[in-house]
Amino acid sequence: MRHIVAVVFAVLLALPAAAQEAWPSRPITLISPYAPGGASDFLARTLAEALKARLGQQVLVQNAPGAGGTVGTLQAAKARPDGYTLLLNHIGLSTMPALYKKLAFDPLASFELIGLFAEGPMVILSRREFAPKTFGELVAYAKANKEKVTFASSGMGSATHLCAMLFQEAIGTPVTMVQYKGAAPAMLDIRSGQVDLLCDLPTTTSSAIRSGELRAFVLTASKRMASLADVPTADEVGMPSLHMSTWFGLYAPLGTPRPVLETLNKALREVVADKAVAGQLEKIETVLFPVDKVTPEAHRAMLAAQIALWGPIIEKAGIQAE
Repeated sequence: MRHIVAVVFAVLLALPAAAQEAWPSRPITLISPYAPGGASDFLARTLAEALKARLGQQVLVQNAPGAGGTVGTLQAAKARPDGYTLLLNHIGLSTMPALYKKLAFDPLASFELIGLFAEGPMVILSRREFAPKTFGELVAYAKANKEKVTFASSGMGSATHLCAMLFQEAIGTPVTMVQYKGAAPAMLDIRSGQVDLLCDLPTTTSSAIRSGELRAFVLTASKRMASLADVPTADEVGMPSLHMSTWFGLYAPLGTPRPVLETLNKALREVVADKAVAGQLEKIETVLFPVDKVTPEAHRAMLAAQIALWGPIIEKAGIQAE
């Protein structure tokens, strides 16, 4: 009898370790806190497929949009920290503390940071009939016309909005922000001349820029893009403060077991070194982070620096999301 009890006790003690060793034993949910169909969704699905190949389990993308990405992000923060719920979020996470005074999570304290994934620059553009033809002319025009210049945004706190705020901060001149519910209606009004400027990802604009339908003034990067070789960089126009990328990182709920996090980081490092994945991202003018940046430490440093950057800019602009 004592022998039977001892065996049962030993088996029970082994169960937690066995369960941990078995991860992942069922599908993983990857939350994208933005609407389907955009660059965020494409990146989430690309990452999901790449992780599936390395983890040996389905990784299912769940779009959970709403309130500037806070709905899906909160859902991830509240999820059970067992490795079966992950979050792919972008630069918008770093602006949430400044935009939402009653935020129900802390970007730095409510998550385990797994690593940086990918980033893409932005491009400031207008319709081709807009008076300025170069970045220098655009700055002079904005300084002369100030609030008469209209700058479209795809939504409060969106990357397009952040870029517009960075532009007016860099040139020291206020412009009028026009908020839209998404990039598509903003682009329609750019093309029709209802609004002057938009700072957007090259994903959906590069072909129109190359054809001359749209005019690009500057790329918010230090290196030119092959697909937009004629568009100068922020450094080239003398505005290094206009450096900005829409960057993405992978997160897990706080308290996720360390072995799970280490396995996820190893898989993510393999993903960013994968040339096939890089080829997929080229379709949306986005690049993978180098492997040495795919660490929890580099991820935390990036997020903290971005929170410190955008907080004062948003506060100075007097912007508050509802």
